[in-house]
Amino acid sequence: PGVASAGRWTPLRPQGIRIESVTEDVAVETIARGLLRRYGVVFRRLLEREAHTPPWSDLLYVYRRMEARGEVRGGRFVDTFSGEQFALPEAIGQLRDKGQDEPGSIFVIAATDPLNLTGIVTPGERIPAQLGYRIAYLNGVPAAAASGQGVRLLTECDPKTEAALRDTLARSGSRHARAVGS
Repeated sequence: PGVASAGRWTPLRPQGIRIESVTEDVAVETIARGLLRRYGVVFRRLLEREAHTPPWSDLLYVYRRMEARGEVRGGRFVDTFSGEQFALPEAIGQLRDKGQDEPGSIFVIAATDPLNLTGIVTPGERIPAQLGYRIAYLNGVPAAAASGQGVRLLTECDPKTEAALRDTLARSGSRHARAVGS
């Protein structure tokens, strides 16, 4: 028995492919596609907090090529952010439907989730990406944050909504959705 059978091992690359054979262009395109799958829409400001990404100019070159091939759409998809933005076709439809959610809908994410864009895409303070922190969104806007120190409201709301936010955060260990009053 050798190292291959000595526990949990995963090859870092498929057999027979040398790392030297992967060009920088292929690597940048792979990262660009991954970012699109993660966010649906990408723009410079969104990617500022991403570690180990290629420079925006390199990504921009890839996204423009993808747009020319019809794989993504370029335009202004997220208000208040200047510069070029690129979106997957399915993300554009979801953005159009954004305002059609049930009023009072609450969903919770872990602060470590890549969707934690508080203080980047959404207004307000930045919620740190730390284990144990959770963020409750009300109608798509950050409304409350929870940590070991308790629940902190991020926006003013009526007592019924505040109680629903606190209750949802208390019951959430992972993503959880509900509507206020349900």
